[in-house]
Amino acid sequence: MSGTAPNPSAAREAGPGASRWRAGATAALMAVGVAVPIYAALTGDTYLVALASRILVYALAAVGLNLALGFGGMVSFGHAMYLGLGAYAVLLLGASGVTNGWLQLAILVIVVGVVAAVVGTISLRTRGIAFIMITLAFAQLFYFLFVSLKAWGGDEGMSLPQPSSFGPFTGNRTALYFALLATLAAALAGTHRLVGSRFGLVLRATRVNERRVRALGTAPLPYRLAAYVLSALLCALAGFFLANLTGFVSPAYLAWTVSGELIVMVVLGGAGTVVGPVAGAVGLLVLEEGLKALTEHWMAILGPLIVLMVVLLRNGLWSLLPGGVTNEARR
Repeated sequence: MSGTAPNPSAAREAGPGASRWRAGATAALMAVGVAVPIYAALTGDTYLVALASRILVYALAAVGLNLALGFGGMVSFGHAMYLGLGAYAVLLLGASGVTNGWLQLAILVIVVGVVAAVVGTISLRTRGIAFIMITLAFAQLFYFLFVSLKAWGGDEGMSLPQPSSFGPFTGNRTALYFALLATLAAALAGTHRLVGSRFGLVLRATRVNERRVRALGTAPLPYRLAAYVLSALLCALAGFFLANLTGFVSPAYLAWTVSGELIVMVVLGGAGTVVGPVAGAVGLLVLEEGLKALTEHWMAILGPLIVLMVVLLRNGLWSLLPGGVTNEARR
């Protein structure tokens, strides 16, 4: 689509050997995820499970954002809104007597799907800074809405009256952790299949040159809107897990700074790559925790380090692997 000549080095990176490297790295990340609660049970280190749970939540949200940002070229500064909506769905439904986790998920998917469709329909008719500002405006609207709900904690947030009910697994954080890990694995597998399909081809083509896509007789809007809604639903799922894992919900989940962190994770890991956002979430949050242990002025160090990594690794952490950046990600 870009009209450039094939890149021989990129072709080599996309070969069988490179695929094995990527598959091995992905399997290693999942293996570490499985090993964390086992290690914690043997050593009694509950903090490690809490950190790993936070990483998985944000990795799932980053994978969702990557579908819109990395593959669709939609720079959304409002995806924290969907993370927050997923969390508040657990709080509001639970307080209203709807505690069945599966029913909560069904209602969450419907409500967030409708909100994302409305926001997407409006924002996707614009481009560039206008798109960014519209998504940010909607996120701020919901942020201040939940801040104003004093009965639900206001700006201080509120503890869950009770966790989502999943039968014998209710309140079992280890089971919830593995469910989150399985959801992330399913999201990665689904993203891989989706971006390799005709839908993914059209979506990536619209990112490169939307006019050419129209000239070929394909309307880009339905594809972009579908990708936007799917990305929002993954973020909402992350919010659902976040609320149940922490037992707490706050408007801070919807803050624009959270959207910024998700964008950093996607870019740092490798926008337009399937597993890159996971690597970005791991890298950012582990680096953050390490700096917190060293100094109380960790934010002053983290910012320049992120800038340095993004400048030196223009294709993200995932590009350090052979074949970590595909032809699509290079364009």
